[in-house]
Amino acid sequence: MPSAASSRGSWTSERDGSVTSALHNAPMFLTIPTLLTWARIAAIPVIVGIFYLPIDVATRNLVATVLFVLFALTDWLDGWLARKLNQTSSFGAFLDPVADKFLVCACVLVLVHLKRADVFVALIIIGREIAISALREWMAQIGATASVAVHRLGKAKTLVQMVAIPFLLYDGALFGVIDTRLWGTGLIWIAAVLTIWSMVYYLRRAIPEIRARAR
Repeated sequence: MPSAASSRGSWTSERDGSVTSALHNAPMFLTIPTLLTWARIAAIPVIVGIFYLPIDVATRNLVATVLFVLFALTDWLDGWLARKLNQTSSFGAFLDPVADKFLVCACVLVLVHLKRADVFVALIIIGREIAISALREWMAQIGATASVAVHRLGKAKTLVQMVAIPFLLYDGALFGVIDTRLWGTGLIWIAAVLTIWSMVYYLRRAIPEIRARAR
């Protein structure tokens, strides 16, 4: 039977190991690129909360649009900084797409609430993100992540979404000429089509791998 002293020594060793591990991993969560990624998640309640402020609608729309554009730009900036500062990490690679999906899905739900986007668009966009995230996790478990690597269809879908959403948030005449509600509505439906198209593409790439491992 181990003595009390040896038990305390074992517990102390485990505790010190845990603390050392936490300190070693802490910088991974607090690099500049990762903080920018966290900022996109933190922006969600801010953008949503703006529409509950006691200010005129035009000001709400403008502030929400500016914030969305600024935080959306961090998606490019954090990746560039991670490479420039040599601060890439597996955690950053995980968190970056999660932050993007949270921001897009939250804003789409806000637009549905404001009656600026159709509920079917929201179902398509959010449903696709859930389905493809689950598919990628499954493919990772069977060692076939290359089959569902990001494709240009997925990138095109994201680009169109990132233009459509601020147009619909603004909901006015940009520069007195561009009807952002009209253009945003058209673009969000194009994004929905690209969303379905890209999902079908990823599923077609994944099915042979799934079948091969099911034999």
